[in-house]
Amino acid sequence: MVADRLLLSCPISQFLNPPDGGRILVNAESSKSQLDTTMQSMKVVVVGAGVVGLSTAVCIAETLPHCSVTVISERFTPDTTSDGAAGILFASQFPDIPLERQQRWFKESFDHLLAIAQSSKSGETGVILSSGFGKAGGKILYGKVSDLQRLADTYDVIVNCSGLGAHSLVGDAKMHPIRGQILKFHAPWVKNFVRDGDGHTYIYPGMNSVTLGGTRQAGDWRLEVDVGDREGILERCFRLEPALHGGKVVGEWVGLRPGRESPRVEVEWLRTAGGQEVPLVHNYGHGGFGVTLAWGTALDALGLVRQSLLQHPPMAKL
Repeated sequence: MVADRLLLSCPISQFLNPPDGGRILVNAESSKSQLDTTMQSMKVVVVGAGVVGLSTAVCIAETLPHCSVTVISERFTPDTTSDGAAGILFASQFPDIPLERQQRWFKESFDHLLAIAQSSKSGETGVILSSGFGKAGGKILYGKVSDLQRLADTYDVIVNCSGLGAHSLVGDAKMHPIRGQILKFHAPWVKNFVRDGDGHTYIYPGMNSVTLGGTRQAGDWRLEVDVGDREGILERCFRLEPALHGGKVVGEWVGLRPGRESPRVEVEWLRTAGGQEVPLVHNYGHGGFGVTLAWGTALDALGLVRQSLLQHPPMAKL
């Protein structure tokens, strides 16, 4: 089944551009001409280049082609948490988000991936490498952002997709790390994914290796490989799938999920030294559900960008 295929390993860079350009929702057609006139030189910056940040940047760049989109991040693929994670579609309920909104996020992300899985570009995992972020245009800048206020002097819109970095960047005390350790395992004869009931033990075949996991250690900032965790993962996975015997570990990875009770997808305003108000759109805190919800929350972030620009058209920046 297609749903099964979408539960396999799905690196971030492999699903950002579906064959039909994605399901970009444009609700206020009457406002299109008004936005077009204000966006000729509008500059948008997206902070963060994980699955959420790049999905949001693509949504904005493809829907608002007259604006200039810049992504600033300290790390890019293949060095992001999104790249290292198993990357599956698996939802959980957040307490502070209306259920209807959560369901829409999931459906929009699922439809986005499904369009790729059913296209002629489909690979072994149902998703393939695509150059769609480059096609949409935009700029990539390597660098660490430590002050969003400074960006307000240069950009007309700021989109905060900093993930766990929001803990220090915007002082969000609700953000916390959820440490994950996985193994890359050579066992090409294993073709089907296996996941236990609580989700702490899983086996996901990918294109080049099998991902074995894992750990969910809340509040743990360690990025070093833990030998005890490695042995525990192997023991649990071998018990879950005896067919793994005869394979070998070919890699290990540790990452910190951006834990939060509920994702933060909302807008606030920054005031520049000159008295201008610049919208700051937040889209972070997805925990282990970045791939699952990225496209849906990116569409919401896009809607917040459009709404903000309609309310307060940007003034020209030098």
